Amino acid sequence: MKLGFIGTGNMASAIMGGIIKKGILKPEEIIGSDILEAGRNRVKDIYGIQVTESNKEVVEKAEMFILSVKPQYYASTIEEIRDCVREDQIVITIAPGKTLAWLEEQFEKKVKIVRTMPNTPAMVGEGMTAVCANENVTTEELDRTREILESFGKVEIVPENLMDVVVSTSGSSPAYVFMFIEAMADAAVADGMPRAQAYKFAAQAVYGSAKMVLETGKHPGELKDMVCSPAGTTIEAVRVLEKNGFRSAVIEAMKRCAEISRDM
Repeated sequence: MKLGFIGTGNMASAIMGGIIKKGILKPEEIIGSDILEAGRNRVKDIYGIQVTESNKEVVEKAEMFILSVKPQYYASTIEEIRDCVREDQIVITIAPGKTLAWLEEQFEKKVKIVRTMPNTPAMVGEGMTAVCANENVTTEELDRTREILESFGKVEIVPENLMDVVVSTSGSSPAYVFMFIEAMADAAVADGMPRAQAYKFAAQAVYGSAKMVLETGKHPGELKDMVCSPAGTTIEAVRVLEKNGFRSAVIEAMKRCAEISRDM
């Protein structure tokens, strides 16, 4: 097996889907473990990968594996598998707050660790993943890991001291965006638009706006100004948002998010 997953939840499933869809690995080259039989069977039925209830079996069979359990289970899971981890094996983590130093301490031996922070848009092939690695990982191994992660979105190598900022900027931010879309749709419904149509208009507006930022290279403020005609509807809406602390609320929420990540 070339790749293993310890934990087969939503994020693991998104990664599997991207890897298989892009043809980077075949289903038979992937193995996943989960304590829940329903979780194992779900990814087996969807992707055709091999599954097991044994975390150790994943480590023993895979060339590299992704530790995709919840952060609170990292210590106990690593304790369970560390004797099986080989020096030539790459361990990929996706947990906020779990530093390379902390991970190395848990394994109690020399291990190749790539720390990542993906986000849930990986489920639709539009993820954003930050990556950093310990000194045991070679450039070639990091490139191989990056190829896998790019199967479900964009990837950036960042210094580890920015990983908590990544959590607030992309890891957790889909929740803020979903709230924004929901609020816009609620307003549209209040003004008479059918609910399903309101979600479509709001979501497409956010999607298109984000694409403009990425593809035009223009500053978001410049793009905003392009929409704001003198004495028009948009500038009035912007005024109300500013009056109610829209930017400040976003900034404070993100700073608190990063703070919690550092303390995990």
